[in-house]
This record gives sequence, C-alpha cells and structure tokens, in this order.
Amino acid sequence: MSTHAKRERLLLADLLESAGPEAATLCEGWTARDLAAHVVVRERRPDAAAGIVIKPLAARGERTRSEFASRPYDELVQLIRLGPPRVSPFSLKQIDEAANTVEFFVHGEDVRRARPEWEPRDLDPVFSDALWKRLESGARIMGRRSPVGLVLRRPNGQTAVAHKGTPVVTVTGDPGELLLFAMGRQEAAKVSIEGDEDAVLSLRKAKLGMG
Repeated sequence: MSTHAKRERLLLADLLESAGPEAATLCEGWTARDLAAHVVVRERRPDAAAGIVIKPLAARGERTRSEFASRPYDELVQLIRLGPPRVSPFSLKQIDEAANTVEFFVHGEDVRRARPEWEPRDLDPVFSDALWKRLESGARIMGRRSPVGLVLRRPNGQTAVAHKGTPVVTVTGDPGELLLFAMGRQEAAKVSIEGDEDAVLSLRKAKLGMG
C-alpha cells in the first residue's frame, strides 16, 4: 500500500479502536461500528459495495453492511488494519492511493470530529498538496448538487470551481478542510465562506459529496 493511503488507514483504525463501537460519527445515523462495517464491505465485498453508487443495489449493500456490523467490533477494526485481500482491486498500490487516501482521511475525521473539543489536524505540506490534487480532480462531482456557484480556494490563492452558476459562493480553507466541506461535512469544516447570505445558507444545507 502507498504512503498516504497506508497512513490514513492505520490512523482510521486507531481512531475507531479508541472511540469504541457505539461512538457517534459525522455520518448521519451511523455509529463507529456502522462506519467500520462500511469500510470493510467496501474493500472485501465489491458485489455489495456497488450499492454505494448504484441505487438499485443499495438495499443489498445495506444488508451486507448490517451483517458485517454484527461481527465483533475488534474484528472489524483489525480487518481495516490488515487491508484488502490480494484478489481485491484495492490491493493494487495505484488503486489504493487513488481510492483510499481521501476515503480514509474523511472517515477518520468523521470519527474524530464527532468527539467534543476536537481540533483540526496539522497536515504536512506534502499531504495537503495530495489532498488538493484530489479535490481539484473531483470538485465538479462533489459539487454537482450545489444550489449555487461554488468556488473552493486555498489560502495561497489556488482555486477549483466545484459548480458553475450564480450567485457565487467562495469557500476558503486548507485542502483538508475544503475536502471535508465538499464531501458534505460543511458544518464540521474549518473554512471561511464569502457570498450572499441566502446563498451561503443554502450551500450549508446542500447535500454535497460523491454519493
């Protein structure tokens, strides 16, 4: 597994372990156990994981996730640490890096930011740049349901247009925070927002993200 994805995988496993199975997460309706089961199914049961993006298969995917969620919590966390089986596409370094760096970073924050008195992570510049590249390439998909024009901007001035339209709202923050915002964690992201008051309000309530 590649550096970023491996590190974020192990950090997610540590966070899940320390939080405990009944801990709240930023994923609405999901405890840490539910989130752990989702991660395991995504890597180990591609037939069921397809339901994440293919709506007609969603019920099957949810049944499988519920079945995994009934397993011992320690087992789920250990399966995350171990990573996917060799037959899984996620076992390939290139796919692991492309698909899991953002997935594990966001889900790690789903666990951490659901706790009281959390603070943003201090991300190193190399990892921040890696997150920015993924945000740039996926911004249009993440922001496709935005009700307003949406521009994402780093403090250094780099920008990504997530959605074209008017009025325009500009969201400024570090790459990790912008990624969380664009992935539907608007209220938990440490960003500044500029734009018409009504437009900003509607953006905060919008269902952004990949789903």
